[in-house]
Amino acid sequence: MVTLSARALVSLLDGWRGLGATPAYAALADRIRLLVLDGRLALGTRLPAEREIATQLGLSRTTISAAYAQLRDSGYLESLRGSGSVVRLPGRNAVPLETIAPPEFLDFSKATLPAVPAVAAAAERAAALLPSYLGESGFDPIGLRALRQALADRFTARGLPTDADELMITVGAQHAIGLLARTLLARGDRALVESPTYPHASDALRHNGARLVPVAVTTDEGWDEPSLEQAFRRTSPTIGYLMPDHHNPTGRSMSPELRDRTTALALAQGTTLIADETMGELGFADLRVDAPLTPPFAVHGRAVTVGSVGKTVWGGLRVGWIRADRELIQRVARLRYSSDLGTPILDQLIVLELLGEYDAILADRRAYLRAGRDHLIARLGERLPEWTVPSPDGGLTLWVNIGAPISSQLALAARNEGLVIAAGPRFGMNGVFERFIRVPYSHPPELIDRAVDAMASAWSMVGRHPLGIGHEDLAEVV
Repeated sequence: MVTLSARALVSLLDGWRGLGATPAYAALADRIRLLVLDGRLALGTRLPAEREIATQLGLSRTTISAAYAQLRDSGYLESLRGSGSVVRLPGRNAVPLETIAPPEFLDFSKATLPAVPAVAAAAERAAALLPSYLGESGFDPIGLRALRQALADRFTARGLPTDADELMITVGAQHAIGLLARTLLARGDRALVESPTYPHASDALRHNGARLVPVAVTTDEGWDEPSLEQAFRRTSPTIGYLMPDHHNPTGRSMSPELRDRTTALALAQGTTLIADETMGELGFADLRVDAPLTPPFAVHGRAVTVGSVGKTVWGGLRVGWIRADRELIQRVARLRYSSDLGTPILDQLIVLELLGEYDAILADRRAYLRAGRDHLIARLGERLPEWTVPSPDGGLTLWVNIGAPISSQLALAARNEGLVIAAGPRFGMNGVFERFIRVPYSHPPELIDRAVDAMASAWSMVGRHPLGIGHEDLAEVV
């Protein structure tokens, strides 16, 4: 059981104090509850004693007791003899709400697409191929050569000559990021990341001992180029994790010139760049059938590429890949044996079958996503005209500026409307991005309409009873 210190909890609570008639104990309880729901306080964590947190916050112990009591009454804390107050979720089966939402809720916390119809037919064809592999062990940390060759051919067609031995098949992109972090990082190493960034990637880097070095990305300006250069020169990061195409959550893409400069800076500092291209081919600025293929980031300089079919084909098809030099692929393979023994053969065969029609799949996805973006922007303009809504030319999400530092409270209020949505701080560090919320446009129009209506109702409620953040500078880093 992990025990959270009072100092650590206070850092997470930054800006919890209520405004107006909101009692302090209620505002504090709401903030802790949001931390649990947003995945920033892990289930099973033991909170500090009431006296310790009262001292740190400069409050009476009575206030802390009342806040803890409200959390216990609502099922978010459990008092265990000899163990203090332990974080939980209401109900017997405590499951982190970040990974599962009640079935009756509309879940907009995940930027995902439903499976393409071609998956079922590809699975049937793959099952017919499976008998030819049954005489083998099935344990292979590198992946089927036929699939690696097909992916290598696609990289080559996109302008990056690639050999099958420069690829490893993984159990999705997140698995690939975790494997690379374990292979390349030692505890205390610095890792350059974008801010905001994909939260599961930053979690994987932290889990492997990295000290994160954030570089701002905004919907207006993209990457803060002076800060990017300074981060490389001043910290010499061991790795740099980037989403250069249709960045999650802002939707921005790096210019070719910035890609050149970034790879040059990384080379000079000995930094291994990891380019996450899971959404690299989901740009929809040009929907022509003969539109040129998106070139990989690594055409601009030395970089490791991570990709998957999770965002393009279906999240339930757990197949991703790492493209790197042969030496690094072998290092990762040796380390991989300590955690898993390979990617399921049938899943790999399904992806192999789908690659033959991948361009057509991508064309359909791009058209669908552009229509979804336009629909979401129009609906937000109708119901929430005070919000600043960008118009990205690719990806799955809008990074919306709601104009007030109450994103976490809005996400909490949205649950009362049956909507699960990711608050801005989930994509940053130390409570930043309270002015932002990520809204996916990958859902069907009727679900987008329901989500916007729910957000509008939640916004009306928090507008009447805002908690506020109090540290305006934290929200201005973007």
